[in-house]
Amino acid sequence: MTNAINIAVLPGDGIGNEVTPAALAVAAAALEATGGPPLAQREVHAGAQCYLDTGTPLSDEAKAACEAADAIYLGAMGLPSVRTADGTEIAPQLDLRFMFELYAGVRPTRAIPGVPTPLSDPRAADIDFAIIRESTEGLFAARGKGVVEDDEVARDTQVITRRVTEKVSRFAFAEARRRAARGRTGSPTVTLVDKANVFTSFAFMRRVFDEVARAHEDVAAEHVYVDASTLRFVGAPWTFDVIVTENMFGDILSDLAAGLVGGMGYAPSADIGDTHAVFQPAHGSAPDIMGTGRANPTAAILSAGMMLAWLGDKHGLDPLVEAAALVEAAVDAAFADGSLRTCELGGSAGTRDVTDAVLAALAAGPAPTRRQSNASSTV
Repeated sequence: MTNAINIAVLPGDGIGNEVTPAALAVAAAALEATGGPPLAQREVHAGAQCYLDTGTPLSDEAKAACEAADAIYLGAMGLPSVRTADGTEIAPQLDLRFMFELYAGVRPTRAIPGVPTPLSDPRAADIDFAIIRESTEGLFAARGKGVVEDDEVARDTQVITRRVTEKVSRFAFAEARRRAARGRTGSPTVTLVDKANVFTSFAFMRRVFDEVARAHEDVAAEHVYVDASTLRFVGAPWTFDVIVTENMFGDILSDLAAGLVGGMGYAPSADIGDTHAVFQPAHGSAPDIMGTGRANPTAAILSAGMMLAWLGDKHGLDPLVEAAALVEAAVDAAFADGSLRTCELGGSAGTRDVTDAVLAALAAGPAPTRRQSNASSTV
């Protein structure tokens, strides 16, 4: 990778088409500031509107473009009104997870200076943890395979395998080390969230996790039942470092986590495998506000920063990791004085306002060091 970085861009549906250009503009500016290679973007039509237009939500051509890219950036996909025969929504972003075995769903949760939190405890300003959601198994393994018997009983089956549990557990311990190396935490800890007291599949997952933990004794390991974890999320979320959990639990807990730091508009994410990765804001397509200019691009911008960090770590390119740190620092600077308030928090700042503020902060501030990067880090 000596010239441009090839990115497959899937803006998708709804506000995905509005926040994606904002995110990629910030990423490009950060790369220019650090001397990194430019982004060569190939836009790919996929999603619910694509399904209406062409009869398929993710064509073979789109799949090939994603497979050939250095990274995949996705805006948002799905529309509540567009559903398959079994009543579920169009969700090609899930197809990409299974297609490329993107087993590690990374959901960083960090309090941004100037963005209000619903928690009154001043320690809420220290919230900085990452949920690693296993993204290919668990209850989601039943997607498309559920059965309804005689219109009386419906069944979906959870699947937990040793192979994938080992991989996602190792990823979580490596993430804890990365966060410690970059100053995100002083005491790296991985917390397994499960329901091992009730379900055989979770007891198995815990046993495999513990086996992996014994090979990573430099990182503390603990277990928390999912119901107890919700109390801790609300009562002391600043005590978490890295959380690893099953797919459905991770889906639910990551939304709860987003609510602690401003909402889904502030929640970046990545789905990472051994060779491919998809980066996207954790929010949906928000058709109720699409076209109004009110969409908050912060999660999309931070997701683009995660993409730069992953690419930089994967290819050993420091300018990309530095650009990722610069993106995060610019977001912090844009919101720091509390005057920039987005619509979900009662303000009037829209997509253009936030993007301009972040770009201005990026232009004004020095590039942070590698150690300062959240690099949410992922390889």
